[in-house]
Amino acid sequence: MIDRLTESLGFYSKALNLRAERQDVLASNIANNDTPGYKARDFDFASALKSAVDNQSQSGLAMATTHTGHIAGSGAGTAVGPELAYRNPSQPSLDGNTVDMDTERVQFMDNSVHYRADLQILGSQIKGLKSAMEPSR
Repeated sequence: MIDRLTESLGFYSKALNLRAERQDVLASNIANNDTPGYKARDFDFASALKSAVDNQSQSGLAMATTHTGHIAGSGAGTAVGPELAYRNPSQPSLDGNTVDMDTERVQFMDNSVHYRADLQILGSQIKGLKSAMEPSR
């Protein structure tokens, strides 16, 4: 029962975490608009989400045992985020900065809208599960 509950909510929780991380990357790009030599970064959300969902069953790290009497275990693991890539500039700048504010604003707002939608979907799923668990009157 708990596995099914976790599975049903897991996708949107992973999507929300990745959206929040992408928001931080995009905000960093916007904040460094005037920094000479700054290279704009981003990641492919779809491939990062697919990777996060595919690795759902592999949570934690296996611990090495040095003796046959040791008990095998697993740790919580480390939070490894998506692989950041440098964004190709549409217009080169003299100071080496690759931030295009129009692109960054569009990506930031698009990510914000998707974050909000994912949050609403997750909220409605939780409401549905909650109402299914309540006794009927």
